[in-house]
Amino acid sequence: MLSTLNGSALTRLQKSFAYDVVMRLLALAWSVFLALALAVELKRDWHAADPALPGAGVLNIPIRLSMIAYLVILAATVVVRMPPLGKARGAEPRVSAWLGSVLITVLVLFPRRELAPAAGCVSTLLVLVGASIAAVVLIQLRGSFSIMAEALQLTTSGAYRLVRHPLYLAEEASGIGAVMQFLSIWTVMLLVAQIVCQIRRMTNEEIVLMEVFPEYSNYKQKTFRIIPGLH
Repeated sequence: MLSTLNGSALTRLQKSFAYDVVMRLLALAWSVFLALALAVELKRDWHAADPALPGAGVLNIPIRLSMIAYLVILAATVVVRMPPLGKARGAEPRVSAWLGSVLITVLVLFPRRELAPAAGCVSTLLVLVGASIAAVVLIQLRGSFSIMAEALQLTTSGAYRLVRHPLYLAEEASGIGAVMQFLSIWTVMLLVAQIVCQIRRMTNEEIVLMEVFPEYSNYKQKTFRIIPGLH
């Protein structure tokens, strides 16, 4: 009986206007905080490039700029986000969504590795391409983006014609590139945990989309999940 009452209270809370405002403010604050932190790093790299790695400072500039652009667009989408038509029920979808979003940012707490030139180029390319694609996908989503597993608007055009979750694909490419720069057993475990949370996030998201949009089932059957060629 108590669990039923607690479940009902949680459901009412999740549907409230105050809950929506708090979730928006948290996502907005986190995006702005990370963007400002990257801006500080960009200024530091600009003025104090490592003399032992003459190309490092130059390579860091487009990485920082692309990630800042992604976070600024993310903050804007949070502000203009439409009211959700459906939400995942329970606490697990929200925990998975938040962990999937923030876990990878813990990388900055680990020591940075000095990479060989070839590995450095691969890492830079993954971060730059991943952040750039993520920014483009966010622009396409506009007000239909949500960190939580929610249904706001069904998008099947643009990048979504190729895979059902192009934003997560872009984020993981960028995440792998970032982990290369902080490579250790702990950062690899962190990446694995983040990927597990992202898979749960995608699953929860698709459940809600199928409940709200009956046509999503047909789209799901015809479109690869995250990697072209793999359902």
